[in-house]
Amino acid sequence: NKADLLITKVVRDRDYTNIQGIHNNDFISISIPFYDEASVENAITCWACLIAMGVPQEKIEAGMKGLSTIAMRLEVKEGINQCKIINDTYNSDLDSLKIALDFLSRQQQHEKKTIIISDLLETGKTPESLYAEVARLLSHHGIQRMMGIGNTISDRSDLFSVPEKLFFPSTESFLAEMDFGSFHRETILVKGARSFGLERIIRRLQQKAHETILEINLEALASNINYYKSRLLPEVKMMAVVKAFGYGSGSIEIGHLLEFNRMDYLAVAYADEGVELRNAGIDLPIMVMNPEEQSFDLMMAYRLEPEIYSLRTLDAFLNALKSNSSGKHLQAIHLKLDTGMHRLGFMESDIDHVVLRLRNQRNVKIASVFSHLAASDEPQHDAFTRQQADLFRKMCALLQENLGGGFFRHLLNTGGVSRWPDLQFEMVRLGIGMHGISGCPEDIPHLLPTTRMKSVVSQLRKLSAGETVGYSRKGNLPHDAILATIPVGYADGYSRKLGNGKGHMMVAGKPAFTVGNICMDMCMIDVTGIDVREGDEVTVFGEGYSVSDLARDLDTIPYEVLATVSSRVKRVYYHE
Repeated sequence: NKADLLITKVVRDRDYTNIQGIHNNDFISISIPFYDEASVENAITCWACLIAMGVPQEKIEAGMKGLSTIAMRLEVKEGINQCKIINDTYNSDLDSLKIALDFLSRQQQHEKKTIIISDLLETGKTPESLYAEVARLLSHHGIQRMMGIGNTISDRSDLFSVPEKLFFPSTESFLAEMDFGSFHRETILVKGARSFGLERIIRRLQQKAHETILEINLEALASNINYYKSRLLPEVKMMAVVKAFGYGSGSIEIGHLLEFNRMDYLAVAYADEGVELRNAGIDLPIMVMNPEEQSFDLMMAYRLEPEIYSLRTLDAFLNALKSNSSGKHLQAIHLKLDTGMHRLGFMESDIDHVVLRLRNQRNVKIASVFSHLAASDEPQHDAFTRQQADLFRKMCALLQENLGGGFFRHLLNTGGVSRWPDLQFEMVRLGIGMHGISGCPEDIPHLLPTTRMKSVVSQLRKLSAGETVGYSRKGNLPHDAILATIPVGYADGYSRKLGNGKGHMMVAGKPAFTVGNICMDMCMIDVTGIDVREGDEVTVFGEGYSVSDLARDLDTIPYEVLATVSSRVKRVYYHE
């Protein structure tokens, strides 16, 4: 109570935190664009310091409110010349370097690993001891190329045994002298202290793209996977479905995470998706759910395992096996059974024909037999789900009796894992649940959202009541308004159905509704009464307006929203 600055209340409101206190018997407050405890504690420390320095309270309030959010995390971005960029320019201690190098080692898309590293500050170690340890870490993680920035690290260049190494006294000299064309098909970790301004290097290395971004939180995705694993019996395996570009999140990056988290199987829709994963260094078994006959040779070459769902596809695969040199090796296949979904799969009457074709095939292995539940997360259809399960057991028993066992059975998708624990068999399939979306209410408290789509305000304009906005003059303003133009349109996956007030975005934690038709590359939103400036961040979906909320406004499902986010929207992957 005797403190010069007494904090009385901390109120969190979405993206902002209001901190209230007493100084010289006056009630004062600040607002900061942060939510986490560490940022609140830092802000209070700065506030007390500014008061002690005699800075006027109104100036403190304005400065705190105008702070920029800074990503305190590892971010993976697309780089120039087919490079991957890992941005970790916000921490410079030894422990965070170890974490960043471990993360770099897990990226298998490129063989070549490069690090751009500045002097590490305030580590409590002598320079000789510190950089000897850094050199050991780089060698241990197989770094082939390094660029050191700063006088201290440059003076100890002889400690580093990296095959390629360059040193620069400053970031400015690096930017002036470095040949950026020399970066090609490599994964580059940029690591160092904030004072070096390494974000300028990131901007030069980063692939140019427009300002709309889809962020994918890999930590949240891993947490969701672990939640579903916790619902399984210990011996039950898990297949992760990464079709449709990983539900819009990027199949390669998601694939690497799944491999690191010891997923048992991956499933893709088409062979070329599997080939892309193989070329990225992913070695997990991969099932192809929609194999085209002309792709069988490609699948054999890349160790991809086709889903076989009809006698026609079975005959085509067996013929391809005879004529392909790879067919001399044991080829794994997955048999799809139709138990009531009536989309793809063998009917019960087909089983005898399947047995006749496979009984004497010595170079074909049935890796799994599976079916698809039509309504696993909808209680009103539980009797039908049980009927599907009974038919699945019966058809599997016929196959086991005539062809022998040894294959995995899997029936459950995301919606079934929680509701049908007695139907786990030997494996389950996890899809949209990895991204924190489930139709089962009991799952929702345990899941974390993994995706956030954000953009910026390109322009603000004041318009008078009665003016019209956009194509066909569909936006008719009933009152004076301030409109913001956002560089997001239907070519980015933001549906035209969201125009004319049907959809909204979050600006400074408040909803701002669309005005007029959605254009191909942009749209307009009403930000009247919202404290916003040009260049400010806008949330298309994420905090305060989830992808599920957006799907409801579109009268569709989250799958469609995520799958239709355009490839021109830059994906940024990060670990908190």
